[in-house]
Formats: sequence, structure tokens, C-alpha cells
Amino acid sequence: MSVRSAILAATIGAAVGLAPPASAETVRTAAGPVDLTRPERVAVYDIAALDTLTTLGIKVAGVPNTLFLPWLEEAVAGADIVGSLFEPDLEALNAAEPDLVIVGNRSSTMVADTARVAETVDMTIDGEHLIDDALARIEDYGALFGKDAAAEAAIAAIETALGKAKAAAEGKGNALIVLTNGPKFSVYGENSRFGWLHRDIGIPPAAEGLSSAIHGEAVSFEFIAETNPDWLIVLDRAAAIGSGEQSARATLDNALVAETTAWQTGQVIYLPVAEFYISPGGATSLVTILDALADGLSGGAGAGAVRGQ
Repeated sequence: MSVRSAILAATIGAAVGLAPPASAETVRTAAGPVDLTRPERVAVYDIAALDTLTTLGIKVAGVPNTLFLPWLEEAVAGADIVGSLFEPDLEALNAAEPDLVIVGNRSSTMVADTARVAETVDMTIDGEHLIDDALARIEDYGALFGKDAAAEAAIAAIETALGKAKAAAEGKGNALIVLTNGPKFSVYGENSRFGWLHRDIGIPPAAEGLSSAIHGEAVSFEFIAETNPDWLIVLDRAAAIGSGEQSARATLDNALVAETTAWQTGQVIYLPVAEFYISPGGATSLVTILDALADGLSGGAGAGAVRGQ
């Protein structure tokens, strides 16, 4: 059974019964707490939010034109296309007649535009506090839409996956997080948007003092060789957005990288990049990421780990 199927089975089973009557709920947003009445029709411009709402069994009325996660295509079939992650189609949005619009992360700049059509909330998930923010979003969506039991089941699934990832990381050495974009690459440290892998999972960073910039710190192959990480945790941006550029595996297949402990021992983990790069705080995506990380650190191949090269 897939991760998504397992979570959906748990949440649907937990959510059996009549939903409580609509009432005002205080929802934590990126701009602070907002009181909302349960909406009947929702348009969503954030893939992590769409992931979580779908996992909780909440139907949406409007979605962006590209979803990046194949399983979402079937889940939101029939929803209106209301623009892209970066630009709303206000005519289409108005035609969808939403009571509430949810934006976040890449679409957070749309608030002023979409608020002309319907009440809009920014549900951006902070990469520095990703797990805490993701759990808060799940809890608040559950309360707002009358899916408390489903939210509890989704939170339990994340906490279980988190515990397994922590256990797998214990005593395994340090890691360097590398994001490739075709032939280019950058690294991310403990204080970056990907730093939750170090802080929340307990994987020591292989390099200290790296830039906290959103695009990471551009480095050379020499830097990777000198850092000599025990593990390489790799994200292939080109694969996430479908650009067709050179793969992460090809980019890192370099003589200097081959000198590292990580490469020589096969301790290279290619994380499920659409989930990690596009929707890391989504309920299903987060479990997928954590399970893949635990599997890779434990010597499995679920994360595309390269071992025994």
C-alpha cells in the first residue's frame, strides 16, 4: 500500500460520522491568526495546502494549472483551473465562486489580487520550522473543515515517520545537503530552508557557517571534496519542475565528489524531490520524505540511495 493510500485509509476511517455545524475557527496563518467560518468552496494556489486538504478528504473548487505531484491530478479531477502558482486567473477564480482562497510559499504574493475575489489567507510553511508549521496547518484545516479526526490521524502518521527517521539517523554521521539545477548546484546548511533535516531529524551538518539564503550557497566540487561528508542528501530541482535538464546523478558524477566518504560508501540519498521541493509541508508529502530518508539512512533504496558503488 502506498504512503498516500495508507494515510487516506486511516483518515477516512477516523472521520466517519456527521461533520459538526459550521462555526468560526481561529486559523494560524503566515500573517497571524484569522477567524474563519467554514467555507463551502475553496480555491487553492499552494501545493502543500492542496496535499493536506486532499489527504484530509476535503474537496477543492479551484486549483493551479500545474500540480507537480501525479497523485493530485486524480484527486482534484473536476476542479476549476484558476491560474498558476505564480499568477492567478481572476476571471476563472471568480467563476469558481470560492468562499476562501488559500495561497502559500510560491503563491504568497497573490494575496492582494485574489482578495479582490474572495477572502484569502496565506498559509506559507516556514522552511526553518517546517514540521511544526506543517502540523499546525493540518490541525487548523481539520478544525476549520470539521475533519478533526482525520487531522489527528494525519498528524500521528507524520509523528511516526519522524520517529523512524530520527532513529535511522542516530549515530550515522554528518551530511551535506546538495540541490542541483541541471549542471549547477548549491549547498544548504543548518540555518537554511532545508535545515530542518539537521535540526528535526538530528543529522549533524557536514559544513558549518553556510549561507541561509533561499537559493543556498553556490560551491565548487572542491568544496564538496574538502568537506568530505559522510552522507550526501541530494535534491534534483530540474526533476522536480520537469525542466529536462541534466540529472543530479549526472552532475555529481565527478572525480572530486567520488573521493568523498559519502560517494565511496554509497551513502548518497536522492530524496523524492517533487515532495521535498514543491510541497514539503503537505501531509502526504512529509510522510513520503521522512519514510524515504529513514529508508536511505537504513540502507534501503526507497529514497534512491546509492550504495556500494
